[in-house]
Amino acid sequence: MDHPAPSRSHALTRHSDESNRRPKSALLLTLAAFAVLALLLLSGCGSSDSEGDSGESSGSSDSSAAAGTCSYPADSQPGAKEVDAPEEKPQAKGSVDTTVATSAGDLAVTLDADRAPCTVNSFLSLAAQKYFDDTECHRLTTEGIFVLQCGDPTGTGSGGPGYSFADELDGSETYPAGTLAMANSGPDTNGSQFFVVYDDSSLPPDYTVFGQLDEKSTKTVADLAAKGTDSGAGDGAPKEKVTITEVTTAD
Repeated sequence: MDHPAPSRSHALTRHSDESNRRPKSALLLTLAAFAVLALLLLSGCGSSDSEGDSGESSGSSDSSAAAGTCSYPADSQPGAKEVDAPEEKPQAKGSVDTTVATSAGDLAVTLDADRAPCTVNSFLSLAAQKYFDDTECHRLTTEGIFVLQCGDPTGTGSGGPGYSFADELDGSETYPAGTLAMANSGPDTNGSQFFVVYDDSSLPPDYTVFGQLDEKSTKTVADLAAKGTDSGAGDGAPKEKVTITEVTTAD
């Protein structure tokens, strides 16, 4: 996600790989620059020249959604794990009760398949293929915005599933505590990385919201975040390692 020059987003994007047209790893912004960037957040984001072709346009995304289908074009970067792209027609509808089992405790999540059908379709497909199993949540932010970022089996912030898909946004998105949303590197560049908001965070409506944690689960993440990062900085790996062991849905 690119903000007006000169700064980039603090927490929820992935690094541009100049050799790829779809960037894959999480963008880092120094804490010193965050105060300046916070003033720019409300002005919105757009794709950068380094992002190049960032997937389907919002128009094609809208037409696909209207047709009840999703598109998951392949990336030039191989998947962090070998998985198949999801079926184009989502099966889930309404609320989907899901458990994200982690080393810090189980997180009870309600996915919203009506609000974000293609995102939920991808998340459930990756979960069924055990893509998230035994993966670390690689990033924690404790200043400015308050998120735990997960979904990269490499644990480096550079991994994805080998495909991307379009945003599902209506411009009304907010990010209070308990929100589950997708990380991205610009418009329509979603992959597998997602973030949990453990305290109310001011972000532009550029990240697809696809679920909600219950109060107890949000507190579990907040308690983890209270221990800080491994470096003591406001942005880094969690001091207490947290690993997703399994993602399951209620039958």
